[in-house]
This record gives sequence, structure tokens and C-alpha cells, in this order.
Amino acid sequence: MSTLWQNIQHKMLRSGNNIRLLISINVIVFLAINISAVVEQVLTHFGDSGILRFANSYLNMPAHLPTLLKHFWTPLTYMFMHAGILHILFNMLWLYWMGQIFEEYLGNKRTIGLYLMGGFAGALLYVLAFNFLPGFTSMNAAQGSTIVGASASVMAIVVATATLLPDYTISLILIGPVKLKWLVFFILVLDFLGIAGGNAGGEIAHLGGALMGFIYIKQLQKGHDWIGGIAKLFKAKPKLKVVSNNFGKNSSDYPRQDEIDRILDKISQSGYNSLNKQERETLSQASKKD
Repeated sequence: MSTLWQNIQHKMLRSGNNIRLLISINVIVFLAINISAVVEQVLTHFGDSGILRFANSYLNMPAHLPTLLKHFWTPLTYMFMHAGILHILFNMLWLYWMGQIFEEYLGNKRTIGLYLMGGFAGALLYVLAFNFLPGFTSMNAAQGSTIVGASASVMAIVVATATLLPDYTISLILIGPVKLKWLVFFILVLDFLGIAGGNAGGEIAHLGGALMGFIYIKQLQKGHDWIGGIAKLFKAKPKLKVVSNNFGKNSSDYPRQDEIDRILDKISQSGYNSLNKQERETLSQASKKD
């Protein structure tokens, strides 16, 4: 058992795969809540679960502003909650498929940051829509409405990947090869049409996350790495500055920002396969740079 736990810890925390870490957190939260709820109902009575009721009340994100002010932590917690097995299954599959591509070309240091930024963007657009758009305010839709799920966060990674690699081709069962840009366009159209349906809040959050993913990559291609900039704010600065004359490894060993931007632009226009060996090595080196 100890070996199994050590393997789980290694895969979650020490493997360097942040997609695996995010999936693990989502699955652990889902299992902890739902297994506890099943045990509660078996030992008491089937039907209403106090654990599920508590989780939905305090971890899902409300649109009602007074409730949101009291439950100010929910813009973070909602993106790790799910409404059922199929909900978490499809979200985690999308996160795994697209996240692997995202990390392959941009490294693993931006994944968690974009996941969180996508979730916050989805939450913001949801709150603004339900409190200011006439279609929702006319029926007081914010009262009692909540959103739950990693979909906005996942959409940020999905759209970011498609924006970076629009002509990247994947094979879909029964359909065949499809370019990412058309697959994501189809998904976004479905989300937009769903705003008039029963899951309006969720669909709006999806679009908010998607918008964040698109903007982030466009800014990255211009040399503005929002996630890297935020990380630097919290990075401890050394008290002592050491100067070395070691010419074996200096700043010229790392790729210049303009070279990285040029490569990202080339990927956006022609796909990753258009890169030569030197450009691929440069991009790989840049993704590993702190």
C-alpha cells in the first residue's frame, strides 16, 4: 500500500506533468465528496445528502452578488467541482488530450496558470452576464443560479492549443482527420447556441474560458507572457548577487525572446511540422527556462 501511495505521489507532484496533477486534483475532490455522500446515505437514508447539499452550497459558484460576496472562495473551488460522472469524465478527457499537446509545444510551466485564468475568466463572464444582460435580469436569473465544473478552465487550454496550432490535425472516431481550428470552432458555436438553453450559465463560462485561452496565446506571440509575469512577482529574489566569469554557460545559451516569438508565429501560420530541427530545439529549450 505504501508503494502504491508513493507512486501516486510521484505521478502527481514529482513527475513534472501538470496535466496529470490537475486531473488528479479534480478526481480526488470528486471521489471524496461523492464517496462520502454514498456512505452517508447508506448509513442513514437514501435521497437527500447533507454532504452533497453542503458541497453545492459552499463550493459551487453563485451568480447572485450578495451570496458571492459571502462565498468569495467559490470562483476558485467551482473549477474543481463536477455534477456527475459523465461531467468529470468528458472534462478530464479533453484536458488530457489537449493538455498533452499544449505542454508538448509550450512546456508544463504555463498549464496550471492558464487553467486558473480560464476558470476565473469564465466565472467573471458568467457573473456579468447574469447580473447585467436584460435577458437574464428580466427573470432574475442570478437568484439561485450556480455554476460548477472545470469546463471553463479546460476550454482555455483547448482554445489556447488551437490558437497556437490551428492546423494541427487529430483523428476523430467516425469522422477522421480534423484540424483543431475547425473542431474548436464547432464546439464554440454549440456553446453559443446553448446560451438559450437550460445550462446558460455553464455555456457562458465556457466562452469566457475560451476567450482567455485565445487572448493569452495572442499576447504570448507578441512577447507578453502573463503567466510568467505573475510567477515572477512571487519569486523570491536572492539577497546576494554572485557574478561569475564562467563563459561555458551564459545568457547567450538561452534563445532570445524575438526568436521565440518568430517560432511561435511560424507555428501559428504553418503548424509545428514546418519547424526545422534547430527551431524545435530552440522552442524546447525556451519551454524549460525558468
